[in-house]
Amino acid sequence: MRVLLVGSGGREHALAWKIDQSPLLEELFIAPGNAGTASVGTNLSIQDSDINGLSEYATSKNIDLTIVGPEVPLAAGLVDKFSAVGLKAFGPNRRAAQLEWSKTFAKTFMKDNDIPTSDSLTVNTRDEAVRAADAFGLPVVLKADGLAAGKGVYICESVKEVRTAIDDIVVKRIFGKSGDSLVIEEYLTGSELSVFAFSDGKTISPLVAACDYKRIRNYDKGPNTGGMGAYSPAPFWNPSLEDQIGKEVVEKTLLGMQRIHNEYSGVLFVGLMVTESGPKVLEFNCRLGDPETQTIMPLLEADILEMSMACIDGDLESVEVKWSEESCVTVVLASEGYPATYDTGFPITGLENVSDKSTVFHAGTTLSTNGTFNTSGGRVLSVSSKGRNLNEAKMNTYGNIKKIEFKNSYFRDDIALGI
Repeated sequence: MRVLLVGSGGREHALAWKIDQSPLLEELFIAPGNAGTASVGTNLSIQDSDINGLSEYATSKNIDLTIVGPEVPLAAGLVDKFSAVGLKAFGPNRRAAQLEWSKTFAKTFMKDNDIPTSDSLTVNTRDEAVRAADAFGLPVVLKADGLAAGKGVYICESVKEVRTAIDDIVVKRIFGKSGDSLVIEEYLTGSELSVFAFSDGKTISPLVAACDYKRIRNYDKGPNTGGMGAYSPAPFWNPSLEDQIGKEVVEKTLLGMQRIHNEYSGVLFVGLMVTESGPKVLEFNCRLGDPETQTIMPLLEADILEMSMACIDGDLESVEVKWSEESCVTVVLASEGYPATYDTGFPITGLENVSDKSTVFHAGTTLSTNGTFNTSGGRVLSVSSKGRNLNEAKMNTYGNIKKIEFKNSYFRDDIALGI
């Protein structure tokens, strides 16, 4: 198979690494990719948001399968475009992807389909937001309605934080049109969980779950990021919880999509809070997460190309999707200053010293003409390791991430701590 992978982050390197293991693969192209993906395929100078360019390339090169990594191309209708010209693309169409690109749609959908979630209210102006937030009390959660690269969520514990969040989203419009509406939500307490299911619209794969860390600093301090680390499985993940989430969330979501005549095909990523009264959905994403992908791909004991094609063809029930019983821990190595301002262009050293107990996935890197890797982003690398248990996996990851150096490097040292 000739495969096109869309995206450029750590998630895409992990997907490329997994795709490269498939006996079905003939040739892999990544658009635009990064310095890491270049080691397993051919990077293209096509941006992941260039839907027409991607479609033209896939048509001209007889691409058999396109796998979409990030959310922006899905929201822009890449799957719709490819389908219209007879190309196979793995992921939901634009209408189904509303579950991610419109939090208002997702909230309404959950209420209509009896899917457990927090109470919420959508507003459009600053005054409405202030009144609604005051009515919810503290703490309270404020979210930009549209896509915001994982940074449009504010957990506010004071009136000052509420006003700052409202001004950022509605007045300063730091998330652009994603802030046209603002969703105010009840604050939930419990254990947060990322759950992933592959589906062809009817059949659901066995679920896999991971716990990720969004805040930049240890012990969940500082602003939200795209993710600073993850581990799988969660200590509280068990067959009973998997069955409950499968029936109360995933199955209801697929049935709800069928009712509006829009079958959901691809990966469904459910962000949940496991509360005292049961799991409640915080958000839906319509693709694999980052850095969760770097954590669950090493645990996948199935052919990702076979799975992806089966989802597109409505034949997932014919594929055995299996997840390893081992554990995996991922830690992100970032540029100091991220998620705000940071410097890049620094040489990365020590990669050759990483043992085979860990896999290094690239995100914000470039390859110089002299063969050295340089930093080019906020999240630079992630190191993932499997182990017989979380403690062994964690020791492997931290033992190897400390071997990698670049100027202004930073990582959290509390990922999976005390688990």
